[in-house]
Amino acid sequence: MKKFLLLALVVCLAVVLVACKQPDNTPACTDHVDDNYDGICDNDGCGASVAVDVLTHAEYVAAELNSFVIIDAYVQAHQSWWDNKITVYLADEDGAYFAYEMACSEEDAAKLVPGTKIRVYGYKSEWKGEVEIMDCAFNFLGNDTYVAEPVDLTAVLPTAELINYQNSLALFRGLEIVSIEYRNGTPGDDVYITVRQGENEFDFCIEVYLTGPDSDVYAAVGALQPGDIVDVEGFV
Repeated sequence: MKKFLLLALVVCLAVVLVACKQPDNTPACTDHVDDNYDGICDNDGCGASVAVDVLTHAEYVAAELNSFVIIDAYVQAHQSWWDNKITVYLADEDGAYFAYEMACSEEDAAKLVPGTKIRVYGYKSEWKGEVEIMDCAFNFLGNDTYVAEPVDLTAVLPTAELINYQNSLALFRGLEIVSIEYRNGTPGDDVYITVRQGENEFDFCIEVYLTGPDSDVYAAVGALQPGDIVDVEGFV
């Protein structure tokens, strides 16, 4: 039996990334960003302010870790709002981004629908291989929208090239279910999915903060059995 799953999930070659934390020495500079979010900040702890330009995706990729960055991008999905913070998957026409625990009011969180354009400022950081923007905030930009189409990475899955698509929405076809496990042993928490492609096995995760236990996807995964063949869509 072949099934198609639209999963909001995390994909990785070795481990499932389900949380991130701020580097110990990352300074907070939100007090030095002006009302237009033009990017005024100092990387040494908010001393003398310096201007920072909005980066293209290529410039963002090339930026050094722990440097202050500003990007313009479009919301693709987000995790649950909590404690005036929200974690967001972002993209533009050239690539994808991941903003971890972005400062956000509950009112603004409701406006972060797929396609919404925002300007994000924060620190480019890395946690266990996941490159993301931390200690970040945002503002809304204009009315134009953009929602990325999933890129078919079926052939790329077992290769080192997969890292080049980090945080992108991707499609993987014809994967065999090996096992389904719940984080706490029963439905209601994260779901860990092991799949097989040829001789290789990979780990996927359905995060309840992104795709909750009341969703159709969560229920569909619970009905899968080892040996089922599925197409999977989710964030790398």
